[in-house]
Amino acid sequence: MTETSERGAAEGSRRAELAAFLKTRRAKIQPGDVGLPDGVRRRAAGLRREEVAQLAGVGLSWYTWLEQGRAINASTQVLDALATTLRMDPVEREHLHVLAGAVPLRGQADDLVIPDAVFAILRSLDPLPATLATSRLDTLGTNEAFQVLFAGWHDLGCLHHNGLWCTITEPNARRWLPDYDDDIAYLVARLRSNYARHIGDPEWEANIARLSATSPEFAKIWARQEVAEPCLRSRRVMHPDLVQRRIDPSGVMRL
Repeated sequence: MTETSERGAAEGSRRAELAAFLKTRRAKIQPGDVGLPDGVRRRAAGLRREEVAQLAGVGLSWYTWLEQGRAINASTQVLDALATTLRMDPVEREHLHVLAGAVPLRGQADDLVIPDAVFAILRSLDPLPATLATSRLDTLGTNEAFQVLFAGWHDLGCLHHNGLWCTITEPNARRWLPDYDDDIAYLVARLRSNYARHIGDPEWEANIARLSATSPEFAKIWARQEVAEPCLRSRRVMHPDLVQRRIDPSGVMRL
């Protein structure tokens, strides 16, 4: 495949991703949410295309083409109007702009170089379990506390070195993680958000295809088109051996 054809394929994938995202967001909004009467029984959940177009102040044909993945341009103002109409939160709004090509995409680096100082910070966080990961959730490093906490996580050893893979494909994950459903939903939403800037990248596309083929659970969550930004959140772990160990008021687990 030539460089030009690769760019064309990536652009087509980006437009398809934008179309799918708009459809899922439209399906989540009920007429009453935006001040419209419910009217006659609807064949599908959510707003109709013509209702979105009217509320956002754009042409119906233009919006229909956008949802069909056609090669059309959208200004920042129009994208903001659509985001407001579809009641998108700030993370979804940014995701919409990225998919629509309204923000510059970061270039791809051939080699990822992590300064030694970063790994020193990672080690210094002991006794707090900590890990360093890429935007694709590949694990770059862990500290000793993390290694101790998850020493018995895999029955056959770690094969993927990726936070999402190692959670969604591990049979014991639900037993270890009492908030498993929320944890997985967040990880997939983070991956979806980061993917918007890497659509068409062969490694990203292959990773998502393998995940979808391996895990029906991932494929189902991925289809929801949910996105999330990095945030402070708690992740509870019910370690079979360490669960009875004391945790002091500062939240530090005494391993």
